[in-house]
Amino acid sequence: MNNLGIAASIAAEHKDTPGGLLPALHGIQDALGHVPPDAVPLIAEQFNLSRAEVHGVVSYYHHFRSAPAGRLLVQVCRAEACKAMGADALLAHAEQRLGCGAHGTSADGQCALEPVFCLGLCASSPAIAVNGEVHARVTPALFDDIAREARSAS
Repeated sequence: MNNLGIAASIAAEHKDTPGGLLPALHGIQDALGHVPPDAVPLIAEQFNLSRAEVHGVVSYYHHFRSAPAGRLLVQVCRAEACKAMGADALLAHAEQRLGCGAHGTSADGQCALEPVFCLGLCASSPAIAVNGEVHARVTPALFDDIAREARSAS
């Protein structure tokens, strides 16, 4: 089944669920790695919404991507505890090292960088996650080591 078929199938599973648009979008992103723009009309039809309404939800929530992320997904926590311990500087460092801005993908398509709000390591901040593996008390030097290791493993 192609991406549009997968998206249509997942949307159909949730169309009768109250508030089902968000679970459908999460399901599509989990299955495809992003919410393809050409799937928006299909999703809108399933939920009896306009394309603009569906696009508005996809673009409003930073979690959703309209293009595939890089093979390496780096998430930097931006919640209060992490910010207090230097997450803003860490995010700036990550942007420089990965060659992309927040919510972006590097030019080579290998790395995606996303700010997130709370990885659950508030007592050990600042925290990052790389492809779902969390790391605590991350310094710029530690970030470089983690990124280097993750790139060589992928």
